[in-house]
Amino acid sequence: MSGLQASQAAVQSDAARAPSTLQALSQPAAATPPVDVERVAKIKKAIADGKFPLIPSSIADRLLALKLEWHPNEPA
Repeated sequence: MSGLQASQAAVQSDAARAPSTLQALSQPAAATPPVDVERVAKIKKAIADGKFPLIPSSIADRLLALKLEWHPNEPA
């Protein structure tokens, strides 16, 4: 088997394993919720207790950043 043939065989072998590797990697991610439920509960409680710091200018900056796809923590 030439070097080229060996390379092609290796690529084909990797391609054959890719679906099972992808499935193995995606299963744990699919099993976990997309948000941290405990953190959300803590924030909700802090808001209900009036202890969550809401800074209007910070909220406005982040809304504008989202709209303009700008990252407020990066240098201008």
